[in-house]
Amino acid sequence: MRLIHAQEIIDPVKQICISSNYILDEGTLRILKSSRNKESSDMGRYVLEEILDNAEIASQESMPLCQDTGVSVFFVKWGQECVLEGMSLQEVLNEAVRQAYQEGFLRKSLLRDPIFDRSNTGDNTPALIHLEQVSGDKVEITFLAKGSGADNCSQLTMLKPSDGLEGVKGFILKVCREAGASSCPPWILGIGIGGTFDTVAGLAKKAIVRDIGVPHKDPNYAKLEEEILDEVNLLGVGPQGLGGNISALAVLIEAKPCHASSLPVAVNIQCHSNRKGMVVI
Repeated sequence: MRLIHAQEIIDPVKQICISSNYILDEGTLRILKSSRNKESSDMGRYVLEEILDNAEIASQESMPLCQDTGVSVFFVKWGQECVLEGMSLQEVLNEAVRQAYQEGFLRKSLLRDPIFDRSNTGDNTPALIHLEQVSGDKVEITFLAKGSGADNCSQLTMLKPSDGLEGVKGFILKVCREAGASSCPPWILGIGIGGTFDTVAGLAKKAIVRDIGVPHKDPNYAKLEEEILDEVNLLGVGPQGLGGNISALAVLIEAKPCHASSLPVAVNIQCHSNRKGMVVI
């Protein structure tokens, strides 16, 4: 059994919350640079240059990549041999976020209630946590700063099994067409397939934190990711919705078994400001 004190989590998580808001994810940066050379539109190339310039300035000046520093979302893999001392996991991650958003001069966006008390909590808490228990004595915590512009354009549907693969693709393309410029393309598309109504959206969000450029471990889904990326980029939305052939940077799929009479599909759109970080404790 391994005892982990609250402060052992608070300090490193605080740092990844701050650094992720200042420094663009390495995989995203790499694919933005390669996409700049593939973009057919002059305006599209100009926009990609501006995005890359913004990333460089944010990194050098320790400034937020985007004014919307997002909801603090965590994906936690908790080793079953670990015991947390002093505070609950929710309290620990809330404290890390509270300190990070204060010390890092990051915008606080969380409201106390969606309808009856839309006042700001003042510290960007509570954090949203997806917890998975795994074997071992390590804790892996992945942070995602999820802005609302792209999240607001995300959608979920419960297809009929007879809709099949073409129905899945058709829904994804529909979501992308409707999202357009409102979701700050080029996108990273997190796709959830399977599970149930309440889990498929979580799968789509989890897909976003996968490493860009690493194919799905299942060759069928790896091929599907490539096919959907090609079809999305044929829509002509382009960087910032101004036209071009780079509407999406990556398509990342997470799938789970589902009921025989269901085919849940969720599309969680992530904008080009793909702010995430991971720490192992």
